[in-house]
Amino acid sequence: MEMTLRWYGHDFDTVTLKQIRQIPGVTGVITTLYDTAPGEVWQPARIRALKEEVEAAGLRIVGIESVNIHDAIKTGASDRDRYIDNYIETLENLGKEDIHLVCYNFMPVFDWTRTELARIRPDGSTVLAYNQAAVDAIDPEDIFSLISKDSNGSVLPGWEPSRMAKIKELFAMYREIDDEALFENLRYFLERIMPVCGRYDINMAIHPDDPVWSVFGLPRIIISKKNILRMMQMVDDPHNGVTFCSGSYGTNPQNDLPDLIRALKGRIHFAHVRNLKFNTPADFEETAHLSSDGSFDMYAIMKALYEIGFTGPIRPDHGRMIWDETAMPGYGLYDRALGAAYLNGLWEAIEKGDDK
Repeated sequence: MEMTLRWYGHDFDTVTLKQIRQIPGVTGVITTLYDTAPGEVWQPARIRALKEEVEAAGLRIVGIESVNIHDAIKTGASDRDRYIDNYIETLENLGKEDIHLVCYNFMPVFDWTRTELARIRPDGSTVLAYNQAAVDAIDPEDIFSLISKDSNGSVLPGWEPSRMAKIKELFAMYREIDDEALFENLRYFLERIMPVCGRYDINMAIHPDDPVWSVFGLPRIIISKKNILRMMQMVDDPHNGVTFCSGSYGTNPQNDLPDLIRALKGRIHFAHVRNLKFNTPADFEETAHLSSDGSFDMYAIMKALYEIGFTGPIRPDHGRMIWDETAMPGYGLYDRALGAAYLNGLWEAIEKGDDK
């Protein structure tokens, strides 16, 4: 595996490439052109400039997260082919720059849902958290105002103000879309893009829904072992794979994370590894990566990845806000650096134990 860190670009991220380069064992970044709109073609010059900036810092672009998918594709609208053509052109431009991994999601309206961005934990750190009662009690049009006050001035991925300003329109677009329709629209999209993925050896790694159940009545499909296997079988191509995200799949305690990893052998192209703590079945919060700080066995997760021969990139995903850092919630430097070191330590111990 290769340890990486997500980086949003110098205009949007409080963490610098110089700082990332100094985290032991981190050799690359997962990045994006954060100011591109869904459906917009990524231009070669901008991709090249981003790549040169990362490489000048002694790192490399290991993958892209995300090339966001236009809602016309997700809803199967009459103009979806135009946006799929743009997506294909973007993939071609990435492939020509020797970039071979794209993490994406197929979630309607919200890329992720949390009800708090700065819940205070017993150690004084702050974390992202979810409470179902809070979701049930609020109008979806008001949820952005609920969390934005704790965004630390950051533009939150999937919660851009321009997108949230159209929340009524977005919900109307998905009014007739159920799980089956969303699956069918995903199949159509994947069948269209697989030829270019094969030509440039680009692995498409779908991210699970977060959380893995319907929020505000919206359809959710990338939520379980059964559904993700269905997704891979309906477009049975090795480039059609997954981002294994422990923190998203793990929002449902019924998802056996090590078992899910083993079931996806050969199709996990990217891994997000983080921990959650369940206070009740309807209330969870993100924690330090250490197993004892949350509800997941992080050793078992890393061991399962090792045992299936996972060689792709991994990142420590979200972190707590610690040591008075101010940054995009979940994406500060300090706790993610600790997480990377912890995960690297687990991997080394598993490797050396296997050698005996």
